[in-house]
Amino acid sequence: MSAGGGCRVLIGVGNLYRGDDGAGIAVARGLRRAGIEGLTVVELDGEAASLIEALKGADSAVLIDAAAGPNPGAIHRFDAAAGELPRGMLAWSTHAMGVVDAIELARALEQLPERCVVYAIEGRSFEAGAPLSPPVEAAAAEVARRVREEFLRGVDPEARRDA
Repeated sequence: MSAGGGCRVLIGVGNLYRGDDGAGIAVARGLRRAGIEGLTVVELDGEAASLIEALKGADSAVLIDAAAGPNPGAIHRFDAAAGELPRGMLAWSTHAMGVVDAIELARALEQLPERCVVYAIEGRSFEAGAPLSPPVEAAAAEVARRVREEFLRGVDPEARRDA
């Protein structure tokens, strides 16, 4: 699904049926319900080609994904347009070839939006059938609040890392 030319896109990545892996999807659904004018909301499973396609033609993008880490509910924010995402993030990814690979491939193909922010929410439980854990559910609500604020004022291309 292409985001289309000149638009703003939010991409929630994950699987709601695998515990904390559903964090990105939960954020996307919350923001879809908020109905931000001019924002295209996309839910994806993390497959790199569909991520690149969703970024194509967008002026600004925010991607949200779960990350395995020691601090469930910790929120990491990266300005992907400013440069490569930290390679350490690959170790956190819940997908074999996911957000980091898609971002770098989109950059190489010159399809990365001028403004592109990635949020990673650390999770602990990725078991089939499990719900979001309470710390990840709270983090997803916080990320939704931050992203809504960013889109309402315009995604900040000078974003801090690990905010």
